[in-house]
Amino acid sequence: MKCPYCGHLDSKVVDSRPAEEGASIRRRRECLSCQKRFTTYETVESLPLVVVKKDGSRQTFEKRKVLNGMIRACEKRPVSIDTLEAIADQIEQNIQNSLEREYSTEKIGELVMENLKKVDEVAYVRFASVYRQFKDINTFMAELNKLLQEK
Repeated sequence: MKCPYCGHLDSKVVDSRPAEEGASIRRRRECLSCQKRFTTYETVESLPLVVVKKDGSRQTFEKRKVLNGMIRACEKRPVSIDTLEAIADQIEQNIQNSLEREYSTEKIGELVMENLKKVDEVAYVRFASVYRQFKDINTFMAELNKLLQEK
């Protein structure tokens, strides 16, 4: 590792510990030439996930967009932001763990609805109404009836 102070290429690791909830490793290093210490972070390089939208266009996956959609669905509902962030993290992890590099918005929406249904049924129906683009009250009622039958 190149020293940021003197440019020497050799350093030793003085301390190493997990960082960012285990997503990376924080290392304290000491330059073997000038003896100054510096910190480095080691993370796993991940391939960018591509989302295929309904119109066929592609863009990179952004967990923030999933989280914002869930926040809107949970507005004025007793669901904490921590719960929604955990769901968004889980969805991102599921997508990362899949062997697919391209993921459709339909699959992502289904994952969101599956998780919202467990947390808050009203939020689930709100999200589903926008996501599935309910055209009239009959399609809305059909979704509600399906939810009631599952109980």
